[in-house]
Amino acid sequence: MLTVFALTCKVSAQDTPEYDKIATAAGNVELYFIGHGSLMFRVNGYTIHIDPVKSAGDYRFRPKADLILITHDHGDHLDIPLINELKKAETVVLTNEKTTEQLGWASPMSVGSRQEINNIVIEAVHAYNIVNMRSPGNPYHPKGVGVGYVITIGGVRIYVAGDTENIPEMEELKDIDVAFLPMNLPNTMTPAMVADAAKKIMPAILYPYHYGNTDTGEIVELLKNSGIEVRIRNLK
Repeated sequence: MLTVFALTCKVSAQDTPEYDKIATAAGNVELYFIGHGSLMFRVNGYTIHIDPVKSAGDYRFRPKADLILITHDHGDHLDIPLINELKKAETVVLTNEKTTEQLGWASPMSVGSRQEINNIVIEAVHAYNIVNMRSPGNPYHPKGVGVGYVITIGGVRIYVAGDTENIPEMEELKDIDVAFLPMNLPNTMTPAMVADAAKKIMPAILYPYHYGNTDTGEIVELLKNSGIEVRIRNLK
């Protein structure tokens, strides 16, 4: 059974940001809510930064990365100067292929790719728009460019969707314990779309993220009888 402990800390920039602990066979995974689409996971001192961007939160007191995952190259998900600050000589950086071209030294992940690093399995999955477009035929996130990640730690599967809509491929995701789904127009999903995505995936716990000014109460109401626990954290 998935066990979640919710802990909150909110004093100053030097203090730990709000986080939850997820119990796994490998030890507790700490999920840190940096802001917007930026997350940090830690297990046994091993640090994973996901889409770290300075505009999302304060990184001055965050630990350097052992692993960095980048979903796509938009400016609110890709901050190359910050990546350079966070990485050590041995840091592994995995990105979608377009971002790898920009960085020149990261390892590319395309849909279907799988890597195992420090007993952590990272799988790249689809992330794209179907409905929301910059202009007709020009989606905010075209299919085949960005990715989401399924991260398996100690048998617990955590899905970080990146910028996407409730796409058909979500029905192929199995045994997801924790899901981070974006909820912000015009780029990603409405609460109704997030609810549909969550019902495709059926995680034990859903964290809406990248939600801007969207009313998070809507997703709580939409999923109140679904069996999915909706956890709202400060991830605007």
